[in-house]
Amino acid sequence: MKNTLKAGIVYTFQFRIPHSKTVPALYPESPEFQEMPEVFATGFLVGLLEWACIKAIHPYLDWPHEQTVGTHINVSHLAATPPGLVVTVKVTVVKVDGRHLIFEVEAHDSLDIITKGTHERYLIDRERFVKRAKQKAQSTNT
Repeated sequence: MKNTLKAGIVYTFQFRIPHSKTVPALYPESPEFQEMPEVFATGFLVGLLEWACIKAIHPYLDWPHEQTVGTHINVSHLAATPPGLVVTVKVTVVKVDGRHLIFEVEAHDSLDIITKGTHERYLIDRERFVKRAKQKAQSTNT
């Protein structure tokens, strides 16, 4: 992690919502989801917020050796967004405490604010993290 990764970094990211990011696409195996309205799914919204946070700090990491993983999300999904609209996400690094990062996140779809809240990420060594995940998977297969 570069010493320039500090609170105050602001990043804005835009994404046009395709049909593949709506509620019925979230879990195609779920008949319940298949019956729900075709609007931007909360699960995909969380992923979009994570993506924006990752992009915001990417220049400050020794990528791909250093990466971050999401550890906490606290947002409200305030408005429905149909496919075709562009969502603009604004993230701000509000705290860097060692490897623990806290972001304020907000997104709008040009008509409504669709989310506000916070997101926390943790800096990892990718190789070490993958090694532990593989060990965990192997321990459940024995």
